[in-house]
Formats: sequence, C-alpha cells, structure tokens
Amino acid sequence: MKPLLKRIIIASKFLKRDQGPSSKKNYSDFELAKGYRKLVITLKRELKDFVLIIIGIFSASFGLKGFLLTNHFIDGGATGISLLISELTEIPLYVLIICVNFPFIVMASNMMGRKFAVKTAIAIAGLSLVLAKISFPNVTDDNLLVAVFGGFFLGAGIGFAIRGSAVIDGTEVLAIYLSRKFGTTIGDIIIAINALIFGAAAYFLGIEIALYSMITYLAASKTLDFIVEGIEEYIGVTIISSRSEEMREMITNVMGRGVTIYSGKRGYGKRGETKETEIVFTVVTRLELGKLNTEIEKIEPTAFVVMNSVKDTKGGMIKKRPLKH
Repeated sequence: MKPLLKRIIIASKFLKRDQGPSSKKNYSDFELAKGYRKLVITLKRELKDFVLIIIGIFSASFGLKGFLLTNHFIDGGATGISLLISELTEIPLYVLIICVNFPFIVMASNMMGRKFAVKTAIAIAGLSLVLAKISFPNVTDDNLLVAVFGGFFLGAGIGFAIRGSAVIDGTEVLAIYLSRKFGTTIGDIIIAINALIFGAAAYFLGIEIALYSMITYLAASKTLDFIVEGIEEYIGVTIISSRSEEMREMITNVMGRGVTIYSGKRGYGKRGETKETEIVFTVVTRLELGKLNTEIEKIEPTAFVVMNSVKDTKGGMIKKRPLKH
C-alpha cells in the first residue's frame, strides 16, 4: 500500500521532487499521509463541483423548456439575450446559449484563470446539449406561474453552477470586468445590462411580456441569492489557526491574495486561559471561496474560520491581480 500511495502523491505533484540530477527523496509516513489527505480533499471537491454543475444544468434547462420557452418569456443576463434573439429569429436557443456566452468564457479565462473558464465552458456546453437533446413537459400556461417558477428553476440552476465554481450565464463575468474598468459596483452594472434587455423585450415582444419577464428575473435573482447564500462578490475571511504561517503562505502563494496579520489571544479552558496567536484576515471573491475552504482544510481542518459579506473593496490585491483558480 505504501509504494502505491507514494506513486499517487508524486504523480499528483502534491510533494515536490528534489532538483538534483539523480537524487531521490525518501518521504516520511507523515508526508505520505499528508499528501494522501490533500489528494482526497481535492478529488472530493472536484466531484462535488461536478455534481453541483450537473444539477444546475438540469434545473436551468427545466426552467427554460418547461416554462419560459413555450410561453415566450425571457430572463435577464446572457440567458435573456439568448431567449430574446431566439424569439426574434429562427436560431435555436441551444446554439445561441453557446454563441452569446463564448466572449464571456474568453473573458473569464483572462480574469479568473483557465480552470474556472474550462468549468464554465463545460457547464454552458452541457446546458446547450440538454436543451438540444432532452424534452421537458410544458408545466403550465398560466403567465404568473410561468414567470415565478420559470425564474425559480432558472435561478436555482445558475446558483448551483456558481456553487460548483462555474457559471452558466456570463453576465456576472462582464459585470466584474466593467466594474474594475470603470470603478462602479457590480450591482449597478447588472442593473444597467438588464434594463437594456427588458427595454428591448418591451419594444420587440410587447409591454406585457416584458413585465412578466421582469417577474421572472426577480424570481431567478432571489432564488440565486438563496442558493449561494448571498451574491456579494467579496467575502472577508478571518482565520484563527495554530498554523497561521502556513495559512499566510497558502493565501499569498496558492490563492494569489494579500493578507493582514493581527496579533491576538486565544481563550480556552474552564479558567479562561489565554495564548498568544496570529489572526489571518483576507478578502476573496465569492467564486474563490470554495477553493479557499479546501486549502484551509488541507492545512488544518479544525481551524476557526469566520466569513463576512463585503459589499465592495478598494485598492490592495483584490482588484489588481487576476483571479486564479
């Protein structure tokens, strides 16, 4: 078992090789066990992301084909643009989903790293494939039910994809890019984009369809907020750990983020004994949160971690450095 474990760890590059021409490193049992635990944590995370993305794809597909498409409603964002073009032309929605989101995938690769872009491309391609190949029943023709529940399932699909470290609607990527370029908030950018979409819907499809589509968007937004526990882009993370130096190195080297170190005291025991400790604080994006939690668990699973929503940030590494996944 030990030689097999050793080969897995070395092949997975969790432990570095010596750089000498013919040197061989003998790994201790502790290093082997630590490397194996890191491998298991990473594989579990990737499997969880895959399952969440699959759930998101089918939920969004059901919302689109079971409610919105047959009743000619649209949504906001890149999905709304695809639905609007599909209503005005004879181009199938599954083709438009890929075409409209393709520029956002390229943008995501430059901004958030290749791994995130690959996951997003797979998620969007999967959504397009399901829309093209799988039939869903038309659930209802009641306009209000279509608007509410179509938005619910579509928003849930987008939310599950985000929880899986991907997106199936590229509007957020564009909003992040424009907010960095012009210094505005992400929320303002998304509102402006959707105002244009619903204005076009009112002109081409009629006022009533546009109003119902706004209800769809609101239902989708609220559902998405519920699924991902808030859509705020930035999350402040405070880490109290006995291995604070390793946490600091992980955040700077692996996550590519800046950290702030506080000197504090830990209280424990019945008598309230205190012990000097270093408290690590950093700010990451919502899409990086899953990766940060995984890296923290690799170092110290019992570390005390506090997370707070941050409306926006200014300066520092959070906006200057591209996101790495």
